[in-house]
Amino acid sequence: MIKFDNNRFHLKNSFYSYVLEVSKGAHLLHRYWGKPLKEFRDSAPLQMLDRGFSGQLRAFENERTYSLDTLPQEYPAQGHTDFRIPAYRVELENGTNITELNYKAHRIFDGKPNLQGLPQSFGGGQTLEIELEDICNNFKVFLNYTVFEDTPILARSARFVNSGGKSIKIRNATSAAIDFNDNNFDIINLYGAHTAERTIHRHKIPRGIFEVSSTRGASSHQHSPFIALARPDATEFVGEVYAASLVYSGSFAAKVEAEQFGTTRFVIGLNPDTFTWKLEPGEEFQTPEVILNYSCAGLNGMSQGFQKFYQEHLIRSKFKNQVRPILVNNWEATYFDFNEEKIVALAECAKDLGLELVVLDDGWFGKRNDDNSSLGDWFVNKEKLPNEIKGLAEEVHKRGLKFGLWVEPEMVNEDSELFRAHPDWILHVPDYQPSFGRHQLILDLSRSEVRDYVLDAMRKVFSSAPIDYVKWDMNRHMTEAFSAGRPADRQMETQHRYMLGLYDIMEKLVTEFPDILFESCSGGGGRFDAGMLYYMPQIWTSDDSDAVCRLSIQSGTGLAFPVVTQGAHVSVVPNHQVGRMTTFQMRNFVAYAGTYGFELDITKFTEDEKAEVRDYVKLYKEIRSTIQFGKFTRLLTGDKDGNEYAWQFEDDGRLIVLYFKVLAKPAEPIRILKFADLNPDKVYTLKKYFPPKKMSFDGGKQVINFEEKSFYGDELMFEGISVEKIDTDFAAYLWCFEK
Repeated sequence: MIKFDNNRFHLKNSFYSYVLEVSKGAHLLHRYWGKPLKEFRDSAPLQMLDRGFSGQLRAFENERTYSLDTLPQEYPAQGHTDFRIPAYRVELENGTNITELNYKAHRIFDGKPNLQGLPQSFGGGQTLEIELEDICNNFKVFLNYTVFEDTPILARSARFVNSGGKSIKIRNATSAAIDFNDNNFDIINLYGAHTAERTIHRHKIPRGIFEVSSTRGASSHQHSPFIALARPDATEFVGEVYAASLVYSGSFAAKVEAEQFGTTRFVIGLNPDTFTWKLEPGEEFQTPEVILNYSCAGLNGMSQGFQKFYQEHLIRSKFKNQVRPILVNNWEATYFDFNEEKIVALAECAKDLGLELVVLDDGWFGKRNDDNSSLGDWFVNKEKLPNEIKGLAEEVHKRGLKFGLWVEPEMVNEDSELFRAHPDWILHVPDYQPSFGRHQLILDLSRSEVRDYVLDAMRKVFSSAPIDYVKWDMNRHMTEAFSAGRPADRQMETQHRYMLGLYDIMEKLVTEFPDILFESCSGGGGRFDAGMLYYMPQIWTSDDSDAVCRLSIQSGTGLAFPVVTQGAHVSVVPNHQVGRMTTFQMRNFVAYAGTYGFELDITKFTEDEKAEVRDYVKLYKEIRSTIQFGKFTRLLTGDKDGNEYAWQFEDDGRLIVLYFKVLAKPAEPIRILKFADLNPDKVYTLKKYFPPKKMSFDGGKQVINFEEKSFYGDELMFEGISVEKIDTDFAAYLWCFEK
């Protein structure tokens, strides 16, 4: 998998080759990343040209064609004859940031090293570690590359070591940098906002520097720590795509520079605007891991590479390969206005409908009746729950259901016993009034005593009752990232130390409570990243539960993350976020494409509606293993006007296809839907077909003209199927084939 010969490293599996070269015995260059090669023999050698204003290091003063400003470097420095975006920046004791990392040594070994204190992939086949050294200033960087045999993934990270006698400050530490020898790319990124996360944005690479980033102390709703470079002719099914996903949940930056001579540099890692790390002699600093993904089969190939990799090499939970329970969450049903009687009634109805998990959301603790108080006071409000969590959980279990609970351990309200006892435990700047978000302040998890409190409080809650599921929320972003007691020259470490503290808490809790299914949340999808998935195998995708909005949100999320990681629920109409009146069938079928559940007051269903819900629940139980763990393919992505989406799910025994049309239009052509990537020699038998209902929330009846039919895979791919035209807005279709 990894070979070193003639000063070149060739990393290879059946999906890609990745080639590095040591030039002049010193400089580590990037030479190739793409389709697997039998052997790299340098058929397109670097052309060394004398470029004006591209300087030379002193050792190469008379070689004006040899400049770091034009060479394709693998981990470039700043300010030392290379003027492009750097991979790192280290400030020395004398104030300079001029450094020069040269190749010193390497080792190749089986397996994958542990990244202490960080989420990370596991199960790698072989690792290359390259040692770079600045001999003038006695510091080193170790670059790690792990090749996995069964995926198109290359995992990368960097480790800084201060081997000298003086302290240094790391001002910038990316996890990876890659130089491409052309700029013929489109950039694909996922932008958004709260309730509008991960919108797919594709645009031509601009001249200059393009950046997606977060300074919010979280990976954020606004920009996902993901970016892809796609060839302009790349589609969902063909063409080259190079992508990166950062295994980190805090502030990050990904930058792409199309530079003066038509080449491209890409870097991704910690955000230098919110990060500095003081490294004393003998100390080390480890960057987060980045997952690099090469696809020659278009965007779906890229997505399937990420999804398979995260499912098999990142998610560790015992639930990773278990179908997820169908839940009802009381939040949009009751908000803060609930008591034990209401939740038990919800459970009674859930049992009748065939649901499997009842989740008690915000408001069960302290004096919590609104957003203003009690975060941090993790004891039960006995006015609402006189028999405490244990009594309620046992009532839910008596009905054959699982019980879940909401917590938000990272936050505190000013009106709380915790804040009154420890006002210095929050992130705040002396002499300034702290700012608020949702009336919340942020506990300083970079401090051990604060982490100890959070751990103790959560241990007590999780062990106080038979709890099967925990929703871990985080509902504001980081401001005033100042930590009391930390010296001034280490204050810029606070954001990253917070994340390390959070990871430490999560690692301990998920290890101590392995039978709890944890779901991460941050106002919905504000921390939907690979770092969180290492600890919690599913994430609430968005606080926007409207089915139409969710088409875009779930499509964008599926660009990098498995379907089974995406929380998706049916909610009431008019929808609480956008007021839209969508059909009940569309709401159910969109929620099918994730961890299906309900976010409404199910006790208010009529008897006819309850019968309908039972049918949807029964159907989902039959097909959920295929949807949650089958191969996911986007057939239509709403590209032109956001009006049509189609998703395909396939495993060894079944094929499920969902098609959605938001608005009906006059005089439209018949939609022929072509499936993708099927076995052309397999016979697929249509067992169930659900065309849309007309205005089901007004009692519309579904008409199914069903006749069992069989087709070879080639016909379904190349001829396709006709979508029955039904003139209604918010149309949703489902086909179920068995092989």
